[in-house]
Amino acid sequence: MVRPFLVFPAVLAAAISLGPVPAAAHDIPNDVTVQVLFKPEGRVLRVLVRVPMRAMRDVVFPELPGGFMDLERSDPLLGDAAKVWISDSIDVWEGETLLPKAALASARASLESDKSFASYETALAHVTGPKLDSSVNVVWNQTLLDVLYEYPIGSDRSEFSIRPAFGRLGVRVVTGLRFLPPGGAVRAFEFTSDPGLLRLDPHWYQAARQFVELGFLHILDGTDHLLFLFCLVIPYRRFRSLVPIVTAFTVAHSMTLIASAYNFAPDALWFPPLIETLIAASIVYMALENIVGASTVHHRWMIAFGFGLVHGFGFSFALRETMQFAGSHLLASLLSFNVGVELGQLLVLLLMIPALEALFRFAVAERMGTIVLSALVAHTGWHWMTDRWDKFRQFRLEWPAFDAAWLASAMRWLMLAVILAGLVWLVDLLARRRGRARPSPSS
Repeated sequence: MVRPFLVFPAVLAAAISLGPVPAAAHDIPNDVTVQVLFKPEGRVLRVLVRVPMRAMRDVVFPELPGGFMDLERSDPLLGDAAKVWISDSIDVWEGETLLPKAALASARASLESDKSFASYETALAHVTGPKLDSSVNVVWNQTLLDVLYEYPIGSDRSEFSIRPAFGRLGVRVVTGLRFLPPGGAVRAFEFTSDPGLLRLDPHWYQAARQFVELGFLHILDGTDHLLFLFCLVIPYRRFRSLVPIVTAFTVAHSMTLIASAYNFAPDALWFPPLIETLIAASIVYMALENIVGASTVHHRWMIAFGFGLVHGFGFSFALRETMQFAGSHLLASLLSFNVGVELGQLLVLLLMIPALEALFRFAVAERMGTIVLSALVAHTGWHWMTDRWDKFRQFRLEWPAFDAAWLASAMRWLMLAVILAGLVWLVDLLARRRGRARPSPSS
């Protein structure tokens, strides 16, 4: 008969004798870098993938007595790890056809110091070459898993798309993908987590559709841009009055967005925090102008144009990581992004104007409501401005080298400033003439 008070000590002693379970096999790594090489060749599509072994959390690799990885006994497990953590996370399309899951051509463990994935040729030779010698002493979570997949395809000239879902490999997963089309230049992509469907060589309409969606979602997620738009709308809740104001803002941010995409903007580290500080300052200025109440439609469209130039640079920062998905359709993607932004602004106006009308009609007087709302916006914008100014001050500004390159850049910006000033003057002149030519209500 087993006495109950002896059961617990026996179980505890057995657990201690078995030793601790290695927790590292189940820890989620913070930062994981994945490398992918994607090359169609004839009727075969080869995909080379390199993933750190520490991301294979549910795979327990055999170890030698010294704690080193038993490479010989671990070799059969590499295929299972590759299927669970790599091939099941990749979907590939040829045109509009989803290809079946790839056949695993080769899998092997590599040292972290291995540099073979610097090019497709060296990576292919490494993965298909000799395996790591079993006499090498290495810890399993300090190795890399290199795999080669092969897909049967109709032609290497087809249009390919991929949906990589490596986000579950770690807390932050950065994937570097290189697409090597036959006879074409290498196209490099870098993205975090799961980017969704990635078209490696999109048509212009595919890129346009994607960037319209990006612009629409960006304006809805951009709180600072929405607050600036809110300040523009508060005093003028008629679409006819808002047309010149919103149009000026749209034209201005489109110009600087396109200029920044074509590398006409400064690339210094201090430039993004400066623009973010100026965007916050624009919100504070517009809110204070609403409180003072001295603005006119004629005055406001010019202010909206000036601040729109600043906001355009802010939009360009959001596009830096996504322009790689435009393929060869840079201008079409930029214009499509602007279309998406305008659609988002239109949706916001359609919701904002009736809400303000109802508020000023049934809840609070118009003047008082304008002051209260603008004061709240100014308070928020002021905190943003001070926080961003503190970040900007951390950068050390250096005088540029006054050489021929600087002079050419200065001349381009001076020409652009003259053109902008001429456009503003021309539009302002036409608006004034139209206002004088319009008959008064009494006549």
